[in-house]
Amino acid sequence: MSKNLGDLSRRKGLRENLFEELGIAASATGTVAKEDIERLSDEFLMGKANVYGSVTFYDFLRPENQGKKAYICNGSSCLSAGTQPALKEKLSAHFTEEEIGEMCCLGRCHENSSFHVGGKNYSGNAINDIEAIKNDKKVVADKYNVASYGTPVLTTPFPGIDAYYTILADTLKRTPDELLEELKISGLRGRGGAGFPIGFKLESCKNTVDSQKYIVCNADEGDPGAYSDRYLLEEQPHSVLLGMMIAGYITGANAGVVYIRGEYPEAVEITQKAIDDIKAKGFLGENILGSGFNYDFKVIKALGAYICGEETALLSSIEGQRPEVRVRPPYPTQQGLFNKPTVVNNVETLACIPYVIKNGGAKFASFGKGRSTGTKLVSLDGYFKKPGIYEVDMGTPLSVVINELGGGFRSNIKAMHIGGPLGGLVPVEKIKDLSVDFESFAQNGFLLGHASVVCLPEEFPIVLYIKHLFEFTAHESCGKCFPCRLGSTRGYEMVHKAMTSDYKMDRTLLNDLLTTLEIGSLCALGGGLPLPIKNALQYFDGELAQYFQK
Repeated sequence: MSKNLGDLSRRKGLRENLFEELGIAASATGTVAKEDIERLSDEFLMGKANVYGSVTFYDFLRPENQGKKAYICNGSSCLSAGTQPALKEKLSAHFTEEEIGEMCCLGRCHENSSFHVGGKNYSGNAINDIEAIKNDKKVVADKYNVASYGTPVLTTPFPGIDAYYTILADTLKRTPDELLEELKISGLRGRGGAGFPIGFKLESCKNTVDSQKYIVCNADEGDPGAYSDRYLLEEQPHSVLLGMMIAGYITGANAGVVYIRGEYPEAVEITQKAIDDIKAKGFLGENILGSGFNYDFKVIKALGAYICGEETALLSSIEGQRPEVRVRPPYPTQQGLFNKPTVVNNVETLACIPYVIKNGGAKFASFGKGRSTGTKLVSLDGYFKKPGIYEVDMGTPLSVVINELGGGFRSNIKAMHIGGPLGGLVPVEKIKDLSVDFESFAQNGFLLGHASVVCLPEEFPIVLYIKHLFEFTAHESCGKCFPCRLGSTRGYEMVHKAMTSDYKMDRTLLNDLLTTLEIGSLCALGGGLPLPIKNALQYFDGELAQYFQK
């Protein structure tokens, strides 16, 4: 069924797509009216049930979102920081209970107290200016540390459009095969979590014959605690855009889609401006620089669904479908957006491509560690003395990141959740054993992922964090597979009951549940959830023992 819907959606293409039309229809009230569902259903030849299914899935479209004027961040970092109850109390003086909603991770993890009003994000002490923010549309910019340790790839100052896009001019003088070989030599792997080699994806798409292909930037990987994507889109957008253009030239794609989280409104605006700027310079459109290469961009603002960070759910989302994970094969490189060959990569991965092409694959491969070549952006939250974004060579000891770059902790910390909600829960005593690379984390039973660091202070109950992870997954599950949809809900119910009554959990039952999630889920949302919970059970057994049968 989804294949047929993809073909139907392709009738109008990217310029006029159902997903954006749903967002426009909801812009005035916060949800899509019945008459708009019927109108769009007829216009796009989609069944009303399909359109209704999409509308009721997204946080910023569903009927419960109607009338919301302020949103409080409910991400992991703001939870562990404990800032949100006081924040909500202050917002409640300006908005009714019905006008206040929630958003999951606004990317303000460096100072917390995060909220969204009037289409903009705020954090830190900005709540003290809420009157001006509400009435005068005052913008309060945030600041965080940005530095590199080793070889700067993504944190170098932008030299200007004309100077930077000489990389594009040089690229277009070379063959796609030559460029692909450089990326293979570089060893560049996906920075979103799985570490999949980008050269393999590009080659697969390049070898698939079709008149239309797409490059999609997955800027909807909303791991709570990670704001490196936000940094790149707001501070280094041209590295991402040029990386997509080079990927398009290699594969034969002429269209790039930048799918950006709705929780990052500033990133949407800045990225679109960057596209407009390079178009004005003649670096986009038909026959770019007389090379015969055609390319253009489409920015799509997402509408609140963590599962859209999964590449196939993201593609279904753009098509206006309910963002359910697709069964593979076929893979997106053969049958992706609108059933056309598509390469989907995350922001940081694409941003590395211009460096590789300019300096050569061997140069990129010369720093890093083993199969983890190049650099990695690390996001440090507000529990560090110097929170911010740090770029380090792969293989850099974790202790250097925490103690030298981050300046150490502001207070006593017992664990760090590294790599997003599906990453490992790392006790502080394991810091000495880890380095920032895929292999080190995997060998120690963790996951590098986005390399975001969310700290849990000594007084924060581990059981509460486990409940938070189950609840997060239950809310964000696409619902397509039973293990994720049902398992996450049953896990939440089990932990919640143990916290609020005399009920004691059965370890065997919980372990069976985790195993079912791990091996039975279609994607990494359900499949990755067991990792941090298993870490918690392994390293914090003493603290958790009271909630289990003896």
